[in-house]
Amino acid sequence: SEPPPLEGAAIGGPINLTDMNGKPFLDATLAGKYRLIYFGYTWCPDICPTDMQQLALALRQFEKDHAALAAKVQPLFITVDPQRDTPPKLAQFVAAFHPRFIGLTGSVEQIAAVTKAYAIPVLKGDVDATGNYLVNHGRMTFLMDPQGKPIALLTPDKGAATVVADLETWVK
Repeated sequence: SEPPPLEGAAIGGPINLTDMNGKPFLDATLAGKYRLIYFGYTWCPDICPTDMQQLALALRQFEKDHAALAAKVQPLFITVDPQRDTPPKLAQFVAAFHPRFIGLTGSVEQIAAVTKAYAIPVLKGDVDATGNYLVNHGRMTFLMDPQGKPIALLTPDKGAATVVADLETWVK
């Protein structure tokens, strides 16, 4: 069988953030689980909600077809906009897509450390007169193994079916 596309890549690292219930979150609590990690932000006008919708559809399909394997996958949504994405805002956002998503935020420094570990480019745009701004960020969805090592990049932008196919390939 093929080796995972991201095998040996220097991607990932410890996650030490705050979950959507305001509690500390360490990736060590996910030992033994695959992690599906999406980086985005709740104020994103189009791309993040679209990707999240496809990921949620894929998870539902995978749960339907492979319940035991799906139980081994923990989906995470990590914000790239910690200044606005408070735990309550994240809770509301992820609940709109799939009940198993855990929304994560943290200090600006904590989020910077995680986006750096996952090689996610993040560029905060100009703040407009109403105080709003966009955040340009890498559109990456990672599948990590139960030890937190990278397996593959998922492509929700190509539709839920491609994500389901990748989960079927790599989640054992």
